[in-house]
Amino acid sequence: MGIIQGITEFLPISSTGHLTLAGKLLDLIESDKQWTSFIAVIQLGTLFSILFYFRKEIIQITYEFTKENILSRKKFESQGANSKLGWMIIIGTVPVVLTGLLFKDVIEGALTKNLYVISTSLIVLAIILAVAELTAKFQKDIDDITFKDALIIGLAQSVSLIPGSSRSGTTITGGLFAGLNREAAARFSFLLSIPAIFASGLLQLYQSLKYLDTQGLLNVLVATFFSTIAGYLAIDFLLKYLKRRTTILFIVYRIALGIIILLLLSFDIIQP
Repeated sequence: MGIIQGITEFLPISSTGHLTLAGKLLDLIESDKQWTSFIAVIQLGTLFSILFYFRKEIIQITYEFTKENILSRKKFESQGANSKLGWMIIIGTVPVVLTGLLFKDVIEGALTKNLYVISTSLIVLAIILAVAELTAKFQKDIDDITFKDALIIGLAQSVSLIPGSSRSGTTITGGLFAGLNREAAARFSFLLSIPAIFASGLLQLYQSLKYLDTQGLLNVLVATFFSTIAGYLAIDFLLKYLKRRTTILFIVYRIALGIIILLLLSFDIIQP
């Protein structure tokens, strides 16, 4: 489960969808809240992989943002690229925080782990990503992101709370619609995911303690460890892949997986 989480968190194919499908096939889901907590906690492994992979960028962004907004208070127009990027991450994080707080009960409920919802999201968001690929201008780099772009990508990230959507999938889609090139869209997607994964992971870790005995804690630690390794490899793969190629591979995969899940459901091979 940790390997699945690590790979699918960063590839635009939905970690929640893959984890829930695997959990149902292996009969691991005892309750919706327990499963939501497990998924959110092992996401911390992917957070570790982001922090390590982007450690230089994170240090630079944090240093310049603190220096130019807290220590010396420069006007936004006079700030450096890293400080401005820090503002873009903050702005892009606001929509998902508000959406998560407003719809917390729905997100943790049975509907959001329903395979009909997941399969539909896989297919619909794949089609939207295809539209983004066809209409995108690919002109902007990560330093060219504006407040409007950050808000668009942030709103797209809030859509990822629907299972099957994929956080990286929706934010990359939002980035393409905003005119970013594919690598810049993926890079900003990963940086933007840090606050959301950190907040949800810690909150769910606290809430999931009641579900964890010694064996359960060991299972979570193992899953988190392997999600860290798999996540690092997935980030490196996707950034290099999108330098030269489109997202068509992931679009086709999402649609195919969505159809397969619907077929499994229709033949009662798996329960929704």
